[in-house]
Amino acid sequence: MASDSDLGSGAQFTSAAAARVMASACRAAGLDASGAAPIRLGENALYRLAAAPVVVRVARGPAFLPSARREVAVSRWLADEGFPAVRVVEDIEQPLMVEEHPVTFWHLIEDAGRPATYGELGSVLRELHSLTPPANLGLPPFDAFGRADRRIEMAEGISDDDRVFLRKRRRELADLLAGLAFDSGTGPVHGDAHTDNLMVDRDGRLHLIDLENFCLDRSEWDLVVSAHEYDRLGWVSADEYSAFVRGYGRDLREWSGFRVLSAVQEFKMTTWLMQNIAEGPHIAAEVRNRLTSLRDDEAPRSWEPY
Repeated sequence: MASDSDLGSGAQFTSAAAARVMASACRAAGLDASGAAPIRLGENALYRLAAAPVVVRVARGPAFLPSARREVAVSRWLADEGFPAVRVVEDIEQPLMVEEHPVTFWHLIEDAGRPATYGELGSVLRELHSLTPPANLGLPPFDAFGRADRRIEMAEGISDDDRVFLRKRRRELADLLAGLAFDSGTGPVHGDAHTDNLMVDRDGRLHLIDLENFCLDRSEWDLVVSAHEYDRLGWVSADEYSAFVRGYGRDLREWSGFRVLSAVQEFKMTTWLMQNIAEGPHIAAEVRNRLTSLRDDEAPRSWEPY
């Protein structure tokens, strides 16, 4: 098991370590963690409690505290707007800090048993982008590279050559971004707008989830996710992407900056997955596959979704 210092730095955010933090946070919040089921280990570790309709999110370390605070504030604002999004548990002061990990608590959304469609995602994003956030929400601009720099330096299981390449690629992409002319104005942006972050409950209602990357920026950052999954990765069918375009009212592939945003998306997806190399050989193999792809812009992307 990782030491407390490892956990605080986020260097070894394993499933076992996250479960320990989750249990401690639940005790502090007066919740029963027995029988809690893991949902996902990614940027956060997510757990569904057995004793209450609550989902617990454990972030990787103290650097994630500002985003945890922001997602709580955004959830409350969207609730005031009547916008369909995940809701925080209001009677718990949060985020809690446990062993330097921000922990937040969310009302469970009872899954309908079907994924959200791309048409539904397009419609929800159109509604989101039409809102005007209050200035006191203090939304930052979109961080195009997220925590990629930190991930590159801390990742285990990649070669020194890969690390040098990723640093160089980061600089190249930043230069390309600086030259882009966006078509949209600034407004609320989800920051990770894929169908896995839109849930359908048992009553057929939609809920936008995972608000930690919420920001005030250009809508293209939300639209590139589905456009890239269709155009570059082949994870989305032509019919699904057509439904997304109809739902939103724009096909980002027609914009001259699409390929640059796609390249940034691939870079972030690769560095995100690098965090979990220790979780198994299948993850390590996929990271190697993605790193190979990044070295050739024109090569097919035979990527597995995670």
